Amino acid sequence: MTAQVGIVLGSDSDLPLMQDAVKMLDKLGINYEITISSAHRAPDKTAAYARTAEARGLKVIIAAAGLAAHLPGVIAAHTILPVIGVPVKSGALNGVDALYAIVQMPPGIPVASVAINGAKNAAILAAQIIATTDNLVREKLLQLKEDLAREVEARDARLKELGVAEYLAQK
Repeated sequence: MTAQVGIVLGSDSDLPLMQDAVKMLDKLGINYEITISSAHRAPDKTAAYARTAEARGLKVIIAAAGLAAHLPGVIAAHTILPVIGVPVKSGALNGVDALYAIVQMPPGIPVASVAINGAKNAAILAAQIIATTDNLVREKLLQLKEDLAREVEARDARLKELGVAEYLAQK
């Protein structure tokens, strides 16, 4: 099946983090492609990837980058597809520089951003975008939200049963 989400890593060192996005997309049954490209070290490859993404069937691109974090913005400059930036916790500023780089895009080149190391939420956001036109994905997201609510209720019931000290001791 054709990939609907493109995951682009600025470096293979981002792969452990982005595994959270891969797992969530797998859980939601959304096909994806994954590639390593760099806004700085492989600018032509990055631009070509973005320019051809829509023709390949992609609906959303998730781009992970640390430090200067130009990858999501460079991709967004070359496509009209939604781009979600994942700032990677790295370097002296622990990802704050990446977060600022992703959210401070110039007018006309929007990039959505999730939290630092927010790969799982990037996948969920990508799924929510796809769900606007795909009822199967929509139903899976509704189920995910219901599961999250049930987990909260179960934790609350356990806290009430055990009390604070015992709850924390067993955690």
